Amino acid sequence: MEKKKKKGLKIAISVILLVILAVGAGAAYYLYRQVNSGLFFKETRINGYDVSDKTCKEVLLMLEQDYSAPKITVTEGGETAEVLTLADMGYTINEKKLLSSIESCMRDQNVSLLFSLMDGNTFEVEIPFDYDEAAFKANVCAAKFAKPRVASTDATMEYDGKEYYIKPETYGTEFDDADLQVMIKDTADKLVAADRPQKDVTVEFPSGLYYVPAVTQNDSEMNTTMNIYNSFCKADIRLTFGDEQEEIDWSTIKDWLTIEDGEGVIDEEAVYNYVYDLAAKYDTLYYAREFTTHDGRTIDFDSSDYGYQIDKDGEAEQLLADIRSNTEVEREPVYAVKGYKREGKDDLCGNYVEVDLTAQHLWFYKDGELVVETDVVTGLPKDGRETATGVFSIPYKQSPSVLSGGQGNGAWNTDVQYWMPFHDGQGLHDAWWRNEFGGTIYQTNGSHGCVNLPPAAAKTIYDNMEERMAIILYK
Repeated sequence: MEKKKKKGLKIAISVILLVILAVGAGAAYYLYRQVNSGLFFKETRINGYDVSDKTCKEVLLMLEQDYSAPKITVTEGGETAEVLTLADMGYTINEKKLLSSIESCMRDQNVSLLFSLMDGNTFEVEIPFDYDEAAFKANVCAAKFAKPRVASTDATMEYDGKEYYIKPETYGTEFDDADLQVMIKDTADKLVAADRPQKDVTVEFPSGLYYVPAVTQNDSEMNTTMNIYNSFCKADIRLTFGDEQEEIDWSTIKDWLTIEDGEGVIDEEAVYNYVYDLAAKYDTLYYAREFTTHDGRTIDFDSSDYGYQIDKDGEAEQLLADIRSNTEVEREPVYAVKGYKREGKDDLCGNYVEVDLTAQHLWFYKDGELVVETDVVTGLPKDGRETATGVFSIPYKQSPSVLSGGQGNGAWNTDVQYWMPFHDGQGLHDAWWRNEFGGTIYQTNGSHGCVNLPPAAAKTIYDNMEERMAIILYK
């Protein structure tokens, strides 16, 4: 009986040992399977994510997707200007580094195998982002905005042909890419530095970053200039030379104007120089001239005592006054001496007396029409009585008149009906005492220098003569 009990105990112990060995072997096999499964155990979390039964690669893809997901939407005036992903901005997760961190977590769980199986694990890993600055700058810039940029413009002073005004500045949307990049970089860095995936971010582009005009409509210097210009720009002086004109308007005056201490100053020397040039162009008095006779011959005169001469000082002063009055005016220049009529350089315009001393003949033209022609008797060609040659002006006419000359016993006085002087006591007049004119009479019975006319011709000439008409005498 005793032997049976001992034998039974041995069998029981053997069974227990076999069960223990079987359980131990099963547990060892289970642990071996878990360690080599390549999966995270139940209740394992990485960065807050449940990674139970996931491989390192699966965890990598999950983390990469969520951490790379945030976008930055840049708005401009409340409207979307650009949407930027982290990849657009050059931020990409370094998969190799992240996978290494995840695999390190798995190794850590296996080291504490029993605890990991019972309670799971909680791990934190850093999400390693690489940064490509070139990609960032290429995509974070004005050129990528939805709307094209509009440049700001400065206020400008404009001229409408009558006066100056200020065209206001405009405010555009151009900006320095660097300013945008600083703002976006700061936001993006915060997204990738967070220990948890972030939501999309909206950033309103600050209007304060736009380029602003350098000159505004309130610019004091420009307003001063405008007011000064408007004090002179309406001046339009048209100097008439018959049908020809010389215009002095803003295009010329502007070159004479300077601004000194906030005041407009006209260069008086420039004005005087202009008038001197004008005189050189249009003056005919004392200048050489050519004259075409009634029969087409050309007579050259070294100088002319008839014509126009601008009073240069007087005209300069008048021109300055006209400019400073800022008004329009049409007038003749201020003359020191005037002829009868002019059309530009032509100061005869078909109004003159022509006397051929050799032919002893006279022609009188008015407005290009022959009024009268007649034989005459001119000065005796000796004893200082010869009639002068040249181009002269007839300053006035008188009817009747008394002619006188000589001295002492040689003094004489003669009454004439028509008197029209032209040079040094010489003039046109009727010679009622003569019965004949023309031919060679002057050579023996010539005048004291005057041009003697038949009374009827003298009357016609006198009636049509006007002050300052020209007389041309030649041989």
